[in-house]
Amino acid sequence: MAASDSPAPSKLLPNAIHQAVKPGTALLRLETTQSRQGLLDGAWWPRSRDVTAELPALITALTAYLGPITRVGLDTSAWQEVPTRLVIDGRVVHLDADPVGDDTVLVTRGHNDHFALLVVPPDTTADAAREAMARAVRADNITQATQLLITATPEPEGGAAEAAG
Repeated sequence: MAASDSPAPSKLLPNAIHQAVKPGTALLRLETTQSRQGLLDGAWWPRSRDVTAELPALITALTAYLGPITRVGLDTSAWQEVPTRLVIDGRVVHLDADPVGDDTVLVTRGHNDHFALLVVPPDTTADAAREAMARAVRADNITQATQLLITATPEPEGGAAEAAG
């Protein structure tokens, strides 16, 4: 393939991302390969369920690597007061009420290029969030988002002992 035939780097998943979207507020990780064979393309750990506060930083970060984001599908019951659209960095991003579950967000680039991101609940411990996010971005991941969160979340202290007793 000629160099001119290859897609622009900003239109592909980056080779490595593990950055704060807005320092101290959210964390974003994307799959580290361009294969997109896993169930999820990345993971996002917002710090609240206020979509108007959390989503702009995510969209800004994704746009820098993927190009313009046109739509976001999310479970509106999991978020506070979800508008039908937001203007982010001068572009309109439509928000769709998708029954994808509160553990997933679907991001659309262009007209039909979808990226599925694990949404780590805001109250998740740092260790559990890091583990779930690391599993989500593995190229060979075939585990559903809900199961990733269950597996990464430790049982409460004494939970196993109480169940055995």
